[in-house]
Amino acid sequence: MTLLFAGDLMQHKAQIDAARTDSGTYDYTPCFARVKRQIEAADLAIGNLEVTLGGRPYTGYPAFSAPDEYLTAIRDAGFDVLLTANNHCLDRGSPGLVRTLNKLDSLHIPSLGTYRDSLDRAHRHPLLFTLKGIRIALLNYTYGTNGLRPRSPALVNYIDRKQMQQDIHTAQAWRPDVLIACIHWGQEYQSLPNHAQRELADWLFKQGVDHIIGSHPHVLQPMELHTDTLRGSQHVLAYSLGNFISNMSARGTDGGALLTLTLEKVQPMRTLRPSTRTVSCTYDLVWSGRPSLTGKQNFELYPVTSPIDSLPPIARNKLKIFTEDARQLLNRHNKGIYERNKINEK
Repeated sequence: MTLLFAGDLMQHKAQIDAARTDSGTYDYTPCFARVKRQIEAADLAIGNLEVTLGGRPYTGYPAFSAPDEYLTAIRDAGFDVLLTANNHCLDRGSPGLVRTLNKLDSLHIPSLGTYRDSLDRAHRHPLLFTLKGIRIALLNYTYGTNGLRPRSPALVNYIDRKQMQQDIHTAQAWRPDVLIACIHWGQEYQSLPNHAQRELADWLFKQGVDHIIGSHPHVLQPMELHTDTLRGSQHVLAYSLGNFISNMSARGTDGGALLTLTLEKVQPMRTLRPSTRTVSCTYDLVWSGRPSLTGKQNFELYPVTSPIDSLPPIARNKLKIFTEDARQLLNRHNKGIYERNKINEK
């Protein structure tokens, strides 16, 4: 089976304005058209929803509230699960947090990271799936919420090792084949992980987490494939997948990566319990085409390997800069994880 992870799904004011139609509704269909097939192809596609659906007035940074149509477009693009524990989940306070969860439920999109109350959390964290005979448990936490705190009874999963350890033990009691932690951490706009990220990753692996997927820096950070020689298993660590879609324009913030993890259930001798092994882990680079660069009506995501002859020279140059910077960083610092495709450069 395959799992696909995307970076930050942002919604700045320029994106809201670009999606507005003459009738006053919002159309995000063009945004995901070029990546929809890849997202849908995964057995489980997971993204970081770094906005609230807090209702009108719709706002971008610093307090995000996206139109409801944005969530519909994300679902229609093929995403199966959305992460909500991030520093913007309380941008519209606890009412905005609850409204976001209500909208997710109305579209039948499983989510994790924020909760209406303790009972809601008990039902949905860890989040469990069984696909193609493989049982997966998902965890999600954030370093903070921009100085805001949820109003009781609403809850946010913060990085708290005591609580995280309890959650890991709860997940392990369900005997999952794979345990994945999605962590909102690190320092914004820094291309290398800091000491706190590395130390927390080591701690999570020691607790029994199999794979770690990170977000928050808004730029790409390295990906590593760790081998546990004692257990003969491999563990993926992606410090940051960058921005999936946004209006950010600073160098390195205008793109990100789609990470694809392929797993296989292995049946050993009858006396042993089946195990799940990592078959492969690859990534694809994706660039956010802003209308001011592309001349298009809306924001559009471009896999960096897609034909770009129709783009204006300024857009092609920005895409090229992102691609070259990303490849230089990841080729230098990645460990055992490689780009699935590359542009044939002359």
